[in-house]
Amino acid sequence: MAEDAETVQPSLPYHEPSIATILVQSSFLLLLNLINALFDRLLYCGLLGQVLVGIAWGTPGAKFLSIQVEQVVVQLGYIGLIMLVYEGGLSTSFPSLKANLLLSSAVAFTGIALPIALSYTLQGLLHATPLQAFAAGAALCSTSLGTTFTVLASSGLSQTRLGVVLSSAAMMDDVVGLIMVQVISNLGGDNGDITAVTILRPVLVSLAFAIMIPLSCRYIVQPLTVGLNSYRKASPDIMVSRLLTLHRTALTIHTLLLAGLVAASSYAGTSNLFAAYIAGAVVSWWDSEVPHPPEHMAAVRQDREGTSTNDEPRPQKQEPKESPPIAPQTTASIHSASATTGPAVYQRYYHEAVSKILQPLFFASIGFSIPITRMFQGAIVWRGILYTVLMMLAKMACGLWLVRWSFPFEKLQHLLSRSKPRMRLPSIYHFWQKHNPTARHETSRATTPVPHDNGAELTLDNAAAQPEAVPSQHGQEQTPHTCLAPKPVSLQPALILGCAMVARGEIGFLISAIAESNGVFSGPRGTPSSSESEMFLVVTWAIVLCTIVGPLGVGLVVRRVKKLQETRDGDGRNVLGVWGVG
Repeated sequence: MAEDAETVQPSLPYHEPSIATILVQSSFLLLLNLINALFDRLLYCGLLGQVLVGIAWGTPGAKFLSIQVEQVVVQLGYIGLIMLVYEGGLSTSFPSLKANLLLSSAVAFTGIALPIALSYTLQGLLHATPLQAFAAGAALCSTSLGTTFTVLASSGLSQTRLGVVLSSAAMMDDVVGLIMVQVISNLGGDNGDITAVTILRPVLVSLAFAIMIPLSCRYIVQPLTVGLNSYRKASPDIMVSRLLTLHRTALTIHTLLLAGLVAASSYAGTSNLFAAYIAGAVVSWWDSEVPHPPEHMAAVRQDREGTSTNDEPRPQKQEPKESPPIAPQTTASIHSASATTGPAVYQRYYHEAVSKILQPLFFASIGFSIPITRMFQGAIVWRGILYTVLMMLAKMACGLWLVRWSFPFEKLQHLLSRSKPRMRLPSIYHFWQKHNPTARHETSRATTPVPHDNGAELTLDNAAAQPEAVPSQHGQEQTPHTCLAPKPVSLQPALILGCAMVARGEIGFLISAIAESNGVFSGPRGTPSSSESEMFLVVTWAIVLCTIVGPLGVGLVVRRVKKLQETRDGDGRNVLGVWGVG
């Protein structure tokens, strides 16, 4: 007992760190930010550079950092990941998501199902078990959000329909990937024993969160907010009204919401990253969809039209087509209201620490778990490249949803409408546009005039700038570019979508690292220990190569599109067709 009392210290003695420690850790942080800027400019994937720094400074490389420091980096880095996913929730645009939900869901489902299905080829390549093949497919079904948003901003496609579909599908893929994180963790924790509770618990709890939280927002939060706004309008000088206009109040509410949902999801048995995304989406919904005073809605609109809250450019959100009228407000009142929006609070209090410290530490911590010295074995290299090709094809197939296929029923309906012009047939909805056989053919030139409500003519060149409904000849409202937008010149939109979906990134690294650390990728009993991590090495090859090739492919296609557009400036036709308009 006396020895135990002597070993327990009442406080931690303070010692000045050595100059070697200061130089190593300061160079580590500086290099993480420097290489992030360099790789973002060259390859659109700064996260890959940060992973490489983690490999070089950590256990796989020079071992400049001690094990204790690496453990702290892992813990702080995971906080950075939570904040990164939370910011993704803040960037959710509900009007755009609703308008393209069907197409985005189809793209996301393809991007999830095909990688998992093709991953079962690893049973022949590496003699993997079905569980190991499923874990590999789960890691490769994700899409790098950071790379996706950066590519969209650099190519100028953020406000187009292609950009909305791509960002929504990438977000759905990562949400499923976040659920996979908890499933893989549970499978590893049970030592590979697959039970119904192991798989169904995180899935059902995630569905409960995805259903109950929106219902609570719709039937509890929204009525309370409307009632509180009415009370504030009747008594503008009360203390509650002044308190709710403070940015510190918004910071407290947003932080408590994030911490509460993350803690609740962890204890309930689902991914706390999924809860972080829901927390950000709730804040975004409350800012943009719930009725507020006019100055608050003007501030939200100002945030959407302004710059992003991260170093990596985010696609700007589209405004709702039917927004409440904004009464004239002073600049001071709008500025005061803008301080309480989700992006403004994140920018003011979290952005610098997350983007410069916590987020780089997370990607570096992923590098700690990559055994780079073993990745260049001959058998691992060729298997990794072959698996990479399969995973690239699986994501490239997502672009097929943007290719228009002709169906016999549409041709028959078109012929009937021509034979009987007065017959009004029901319109057919498909992923390209709302096709009405009584309207003009969709291959009309982009400069075809469309009657506008004020008598002026509206062309597709400015249709994106004026998305309001236009009355048709039958008295129905229709969006100008919905029925008359031209076909793309070639398969460029499908190639852009497919290449952008190829990049994996943070969630893929996270799932594969968890599967390896929990023993999911370990070989079956009786196999030599030297081959226990072959699955992890092959999966790592696929993630790294896809993260490099995907953005490069998008850059080449976008460059080709710009050249085609320059040659077609005379006819005024958009090379991307309907996908190049807002």
